Amino acid sequence: MSAIKFGSNTGVAGSCSNLICEKNMKLRPLSTGLLAIMAAFAGPDHLPFGGLPVMTGKANADERDKALRAPTVPPARDPSAAVAEEYEFARRKGTVEAFELFIARHGDDPLAEKARAELKRLAR
Repeated sequence: MSAIKFGSNTGVAGSCSNLICEKNMKLRPLSTGLLAIMAAFAGPDHLPFGGLPVMTGKANADERDKALRAPTVPPARDPSAAVAEEYEFARRKGTVEAFELFIARHGDDPLAEKARAELKRLAR
């Protein structure tokens, strides 16, 4: 065994004076407490024994459940229905500006021809 000098005392490795042992005894619970706090803040969702984060498993479970759930976003409307509504709005309004706006937005739509005819009728 090797001799280690603690303060003014010389002793065998592992032995210590009362003052140094008291300090070490006070530091052990402190360091153990700090280690426990760090582990608590790390939380169980970081790295379990398998090495993959627990959140990965939770995300995969959510993906499996999505197939069973109803969609939360309503399906998109039929574009032709929206165009027909806009044409009806322009026809009810009956102004040159309303028909010009409809033609500017939907110039390629078959209803644009009707809007052009209405526009010509209004221009007379």
